[in-house]
Amino acid sequence: MAGPLNEVFKAIADPTRREILRLLRHEELSAGEVAAHFDMSKPTMSHHFAVLKGAGLITSRREGQTIWYSLDTTVLEDVLAWSMDMARGARKGKR
Repeated sequence: MAGPLNEVFKAIADPTRREILRLLRHEELSAGEVAAHFDMSKPTMSHHFAVLKGAGLITSRREGQTIWYSLDTTVLEDVLAWSMDMARGARKGKR
């Protein structure tokens, strides 16, 4: 799982991408709705979306000219499980 984990950590290391994830946590939003929260160019926003998609943290669908993004919690659940496993291992090592 090291490869996928590296992509996830790279994606969430950026505060803009963490904010995008926060915006998507309750509902699907269009690219324009997400971009309205940031003072960035379209190519920069597209890059952030691409990194998040590459890490498996968001999904997208096209409806006409509009791209809709939503949070994909599957990878986040895997990271949480990995983190809990690491914490259990660390606690066992301290005994």
